[in-house]
Amino acid sequence: MNLYQSIKMALKSILGNKVRSFLTMLGIIIGVSSVITLVSVGQGTTSSITEQLEGLGTDLLTVNIMGRGATTSLTYAEVKSLSEIEGIKAVSPVINGSATVKKGTINDTYTIEGITPAYEEVKDFHVQAGRYILDIDNEYRMKVALIGTEVAGDFFGTDNPVGQTLQLNGSSFTVVGLLESIGTSATESNDDKILIPITTAERFMQTRGIRSITVQAESTDLVERTQSRLEAWLNEKFKSADNAYTIFNAQEMMDTLNSTTQMLSMALGGIAGISLLVGGIGIMNIMLVSVSERTREIGVRKAIGAKKRNILLQFMIESTALSSFGGLIGIGIGYGACALISTYSTLSADVSIAVVLIAFGFSLFIGVVFGMIPANKAAKLRPIYALRND
Repeated sequence: MNLYQSIKMALKSILGNKVRSFLTMLGIIIGVSSVITLVSVGQGTTSSITEQLEGLGTDLLTVNIMGRGATTSLTYAEVKSLSEIEGIKAVSPVINGSATVKKGTINDTYTIEGITPAYEEVKDFHVQAGRYILDIDNEYRMKVALIGTEVAGDFFGTDNPVGQTLQLNGSSFTVVGLLESIGTSATESNDDKILIPITTAERFMQTRGIRSITVQAESTDLVERTQSRLEAWLNEKFKSADNAYTIFNAQEMMDTLNSTTQMLSMALGGIAGISLLVGGIGIMNIMLVSVSERTREIGVRKAIGAKKRNILLQFMIESTALSSFGGLIGIGIGYGACALISTYSTLSADVSIAVVLIAFGFSLFIGVVFGMIPANKAAKLRPIYALRND
């Protein structure tokens, strides 16, 4: 008996018991679809978080100053001197606060940031109309402002805001630029803020010194080295005091996140893979039942010349077909579930061909391994005992 005949007989047996065959495949279907869905959601969530962190800049270091004793901040001159440290490309100090903004009868509270011209390059945040904050604005503490698109829409509608004025806590500021719309980052909304010169912000917000600084390294490869030099400078400034400052490294956080999410994805895949094992046990159970039901058929075939390998091949093909059909259906359901999750929830599912192939390959492996025991049992039946079975 050739391979074609074995496949034909195996498929005939599967189609002859459609309900039982489907219930046998159900464990494989659930297992494959679960592996694809859970791992894809894990990978999609990781990709989404990684994109947001990359938006913060992997070549950036964020320094927050808590200080030591009476020294709780850095002066503007000290911050500017940081650019002299080897490996630092640009330094962007920021003073954060909020203010009540008013124009006519419209008023609301918005985030205010005092910045320098370096903010544009470091944060990659540009204007779509007008100009940016200049060094001369900081030198003379000019009352000028850049506004986000949401602020512009609230106060000026569709009119061009450049050249118009806004009242910030009662002080008049001239709008010199309209920021481009870049939406919401991992930590804040960028379209509802107002940027003013940092020296103006110190006086306007009655804040002495700078506590938040973003440092841009010359390249991503130099971030760790630059961080070490920056820490040395700060240790000298604050006499190596504990908790005087913190430095946030986005690249380190991304590496930690990737490591954690990979372990999480493997754990989710392992949990889902348990259902594949359960499905394999189901295949073995049904195939053993099938061997018992078809004992007489096996005896007749062996009596007319079928060899042990022919019987073994037929039952192996049958179990492998059940697992492969279940795997294919599971792949379809997995893709459908990922599409629904991406469409109707805040989660994102990134289906990987590698995950699909691994899940399907594992389902085939399950079919072969768990089909081997009943197939071997069928192949070992002696014709005289099989024919005597009623």
